[in-house]
Amino acid sequence: MTNSASTPPARRALVTGGSGDIGGAICSRLATDGLHVIVHANGNLARAESVVAEIVAAGGSAEAIAFDVADGAVTRRALDGLLEAGPIQVIVNNAGIHDDAPMAGMSETQWTRVIDVSLHGFFHVTQPLLLPMARKRWGRIVSVSSVAAVTGNRGQTNYAAAKAALHGASKSLAREMASRGISVNVVAPGVIAGSMAQDAFPDDMIKQIVPAARAGTPDEVAALVAFLCSEPAGYINGQVIGINGGMG
Repeated sequence: MTNSASTPPARRALVTGGSGDIGGAICSRLATDGLHVIVHANGNLARAESVVAEIVAAGGSAEAIAFDVADGAVTRRALDGLLEAGPIQVIVNNAGIHDDAPMAGMSETQWTRVIDVSLHGFFHVTQPLLLPMARKRWGRIVSVSSVAAVTGNRGQTNYAAAKAALHGASKSLAREMASRGISVNVVAPGVIAGSMAQDAFPDDMIKQIVPAARAGTPDEVAALVAFLCSEPAGYINGQVIGINGGMG
């Protein structure tokens, strides 16, 4: 993507977990909306690069990066490199993992790793980007949570705890940053079609637990995230917005 002297450079968006089903859809939608998208992957850079290739083929602007959001030092080095090109004004915290088990049989490793990625990853990625964003007096931060954080879900005390913590953190951060033109919101999807859901939620189960009687699509989640990252959504701040077909 080239810029003429009269055209300001595109705002940059970092999407963690951008190589997955939902993350890839978010990246593509943000690129369609004119943002330069930094597609993040944990270890599999090739997956992120494939999302970038699709965006570029469609006429968008993107780049790929890989680092472990649970590792604060590694994340800081990666972000320092990105900040050399200027501030990142849109952050989508989409990285997260499942490691399900009833709490009575859950190991400490299962508990800690899930929280490290979703919650500590939110801090490691967002905190270093706040002041550069604030100096521009415009920013959008959206974290992807889950209906499990709102209603609870058997076998997911670790996941629900990590995602519910994002709700409180985001509401607090919204109060801190709103006067700088920065909004901070959470999107909480229900059952969304893709690799994570296809084994855990057979069609018969979906019809029983989802009032809409179907799974949502990654594109539907991406449309909501993209709106929250847009100019018209600036007065929506500190909110947890469900996208779950009526589950709760």
